[in-house]
Amino acid sequence: MVIVALGFGASAYAEMKVAVVDVESAIMASEEAKRLRTQLLEEFKSDQERVRDMLSERAALIERAQKDVEVMSDAEKRKLQQQIDGINNDLVYHQQKLQKALEDRQAELFESLLNEKVQRAIEALVLDEDYDIVIPRQAALYVGDLYNVTRKVTERLNEMDES
Repeated sequence: MVIVALGFGASAYAEMKVAVVDVESAIMASEEAKRLRTQLLEEFKSDQERVRDMLSERAALIERAQKDVEVMSDAEKRKLQQQIDGINNDLVYHQQKLQKALEDRQAELFESLLNEKVQRAIEALVLDEDYDIVIPRQAALYVGDLYNVTRKVTERLNEMDES
């Protein structure tokens, strides 16, 4: 049993006030995270438009290939297939590049802006509600609503943002 592994007897556990928090969910639900996501989408808007344009171009070529397959020569079919393949390769490259850039930038923004705030929000919650231990949600197999303080941490983050 986890309690025994932590070195607490049954009587000590009965007196402990335990909380569980899903830090990532608390962050992502915060107002600041919503603003950062909007900022990221705006920052990478032109890259996303380029990917959409490539998808449209590919769809148009595929439609043309399907529509004109009966009247196209073998050389035309090969050339069209090469164009589609080229767009597919470019598309995969640009999608992967965009995804990585988004993930890197999101991690950079969120880490620098929110880690300290999350720690302060959890510490304030511990002090105000007298928790003995707060563990990450990922460390627990099951958590009843009574012990899950994720929403409270998000509320604290939003309060910090307002002040």
